Amino acid sequence: MHPDEIQRSLAESFPDARIRAEDYTGGGDHFSVHITSPVFAGRSLVERHQMVYRALGALMPRIHALQLKADAPGE
Repeated sequence: MHPDEIQRSLAESFPDARIRAEDYTGGGDHFSVHITSPVFAGRSLVERHQMVYRALGALMPRIHALQLKADAPGE
């Protein structure tokens, strides 16, 4: 998998977000994602991660490891 697939999937669910996805091992299954969106404001870390996992949906079985940072603007 390529990080662009992750970015596209997240952009569909979070159209106003800044998203950066990187393959940190080069193997196509270990990714680092930083997403900043206003929808995360007032939400707990667990809620934010759940929202991202839902947005990734069908891609999740292809992701072995995911480093995730989800924040609201200004955090």
